[in-house]
Amino acid sequence: MGNPLLVFWKNIFGTDERDRTRVRRATFRVAAHSAAQASATIFLILRRMRAPLIVLIVIFSVSVLGLTLIPGQDADGNTYHMGFFDAFYVMSYTATTIGFGEIPFAFTYNQRMWVTISIYLSVIGWAYAIGSLLSLLQDRAFRSALALQHFSRKVSRLREPFLLIAGYGRTGELLGHSFDALGRRFVVLDRNSDRIDGLELDSYHADVPGLAADARDPGHLAVAGLGHSSCEAVVALTDDEEANLAIVMAAALLRPDLPVIARVTSRTIAERMQAFGSPATVNPFDRFGDHLRLALRAPASYQLMTWLESGPGAALPQRGLPPRSGRWIICGYGRLGQELTRDLRAEGLEVTVIEDHPADVGDADLLVGDGSDPWVLAQADLDRAVGLVAGTDNDTTNLSLVAAARRSNPELFLAARQNSAASAPLFAAMEVDALLVPTEVVAHEVYAQLSTPLLWRFLREMPEMGNDWAAGIVDRLKGLCGAHLQTLWKVRLTPQEAPALGSWLRSGDARLGQLLRNPEDRDEPLHALVLIVMRGREVTLAPDDDFVLEPGDEMLLAGWSAARRALDTILQVHGVLEYLVTGRRVPSSWVWRKLSASGNR
Repeated sequence: MGNPLLVFWKNIFGTDERDRTRVRRATFRVAAHSAAQASATIFLILRRMRAPLIVLIVIFSVSVLGLTLIPGQDADGNTYHMGFFDAFYVMSYTATTIGFGEIPFAFTYNQRMWVTISIYLSVIGWAYAIGSLLSLLQDRAFRSALALQHFSRKVSRLREPFLLIAGYGRTGELLGHSFDALGRRFVVLDRNSDRIDGLELDSYHADVPGLAADARDPGHLAVAGLGHSSCEAVVALTDDEEANLAIVMAAALLRPDLPVIARVTSRTIAERMQAFGSPATVNPFDRFGDHLRLALRAPASYQLMTWLESGPGAALPQRGLPPRSGRWIICGYGRLGQELTRDLRAEGLEVTVIEDHPADVGDADLLVGDGSDPWVLAQADLDRAVGLVAGTDNDTTNLSLVAAARRSNPELFLAARQNSAASAPLFAAMEVDALLVPTEVVAHEVYAQLSTPLLWRFLREMPEMGNDWAAGIVDRLKGLCGAHLQTLWKVRLTPQEAPALGSWLRSGDARLGQLLRNPEDRDEPLHALVLIVMRGREVTLAPDDDFVLEPGDEMLLAGWSAARRALDTILQVHGVLEYLVTGRRVPSSWVWRKLSASGNR
């Protein structure tokens, strides 16, 4: 008997071509069903407008028929019967209130009476039809069908890689703006129609397709591009963890090859997600605890990680110095409080928990009461504590806790949780030492994973290098970029992306320091720093100038945009590398190289 989980996994995703075909067929069925929903608008219009259209057609037909049957007179006084084309023409301009006149001859009194009746009938018909149309335009089902069709058309026309974001709250908005700054496209699903309407008001460089729909429905995910060949990842950022689980399940079953990142705070939900492939889960409370532990052990490493995760344009954060010994007080033993208690105690620190409604707090010290009550804080013995965490789910309570703790012990290291974006100015004015904004933690984490995979690898490997090493990298980046992070970009030393470096890389003497030089003046280094070099599974962090490059290496660099353009010139233009390595300038174009070779003979 094999591993039951592996058998279950094989049954879901399959390992042979037949199983992969089954997955593709399932994806096609969902996409086809969703496409049928998206194209149902015209049928809804015809169904709702059926009666008004029939009334208009009947009025028009009877009016035309009457004109052909009622005799008229020509210019000589002879009896004349109007033909169907002339009758149709007359009723067309009469019913539409254009009114060209009586043709081909002046009407008799009988004809004028019939046209008068037809005019009033057509007015009634048009009023009925227009009223029905206005009512249809206000109908929620029609507007939803119209939005679905418009959204489906926009997604199907995408030809560049895009990200599917399910949940456009504050986290989705931050992530969207970060990817838009990189020139990356994305598609949005959210149940809140106001958030989708807000997409039109946001200052994005490109049009962002958005649909107000439940992302738990696989059909909506399919319409949003889950089966699209250009979809590069799915991010589940809703505030409903069951919905995030449903999104992970749908993506794993319908597109098992697609990377999935989900926001989650429950360990149970996270474990259920892991049963469907290997989705990356981001728990903001767990990550804040990990960040606090890193800040305790290596403040410079935490500073570097925070700066790089914030993306280009981010200001260099202050290097905090949280106390590494003593007693901490945690107010609120919810999900955040539980994570921080475990993390701080894992660092050998003493923890006192203040909780209004205590549950199981293990063997941690417990003080029952409201943390914002001065008497309760006095019982916690703040004077002998070194740090306090205001971690409740109420911003007013957290601000009160920070103010009371600072008044009692100004030397305390203060950390707080900000739950609402509207409270940001208040927390900024409070100047806490460490601030947890769950939406920003998730957005930065997802950005680091999807913007450049090498950045994510660097952030995972970097803490092992130690605090002094990270401090040196921060100083080098600050000297290079100033107080704000500049451009981050990736380079692959392949024949396609670096055609001018082929023979030099194969020589075995390709030094990194020779490559990172100004193409105009080889004595001047480029304003760029290589953060990581990946060679297969092997990685080297911040290599020095003597590092030997090889074909296929991937590099992540930070520096000026001008340095990026200069490096692109070195990688693409033959002859520039010769100048950088030997100092000898040679013609770059094929024609000039041939002419130079002829002249040398």
